[in-house]
Amino acid sequence: MTLEFMTYREWDDALWAAIEPLYREAFPHGAKPVNILHAMLDKKIAWLHTGYQNGKIAAMAVTGLSGSSAERILIIDYMAVDTRLRSQGLGRQFLEMIRDWAVQEHHIHAVLIEVEAGNTEEDAARVHFWEHCGFIATSYVHQYIWIPEPYRAMLLPLSQDFVITGDGQALFRHITNFHMKSFRKSGD
Repeated sequence: MTLEFMTYREWDDALWAAIEPLYREAFPHGAKPVNILHAMLDKKIAWLHTGYQNGKIAAMAVTGLSGSSAERILIIDYMAVDTRLRSQGLGRQFLEMIRDWAVQEHHIHAVLIEVEAGNTEEDAARVHFWEHCGFIATSYVHQYIWIPEPYRAMLLPLSQDFVITGDGQALFRHITNFHMKSFRKSGD
């Protein structure tokens, strides 16, 4: 099955109305409020990606950039595939489309995501999915003060020169900076 891939730089209420049910289903806890997502696009620090199948939303993602031009990293803030369409390879296909877009448009050197580091089957399944896509799990477990679940960074290096230093703790600087920009008011 092939997805039609689209990337949006500007907020569109009608588009969000189509995406929001998938977003809410995939992220019932820990999802950013809609006004924050809207502001992220308005501030030009994020993109909204969609994967359409037969004209319907099958996948969605929110991404942003971090790092210098010598170490440009794409952060996947959220990515979800419709639960009815999982286990068909669409998640991997969608991820590859996002990665290819980011390489072509932004010359990225790696893709970074944070995943729950808990002991549930669901957490293990998420880690397995990302590992199956080539991501490397880091050993460092990060505990946010405002979120009860622990998180681990996972990285997909796109060049042999890009290496994970230490236990992955440094990767959380990229993630934390991105989150801080996301929640910062426009005038700050």
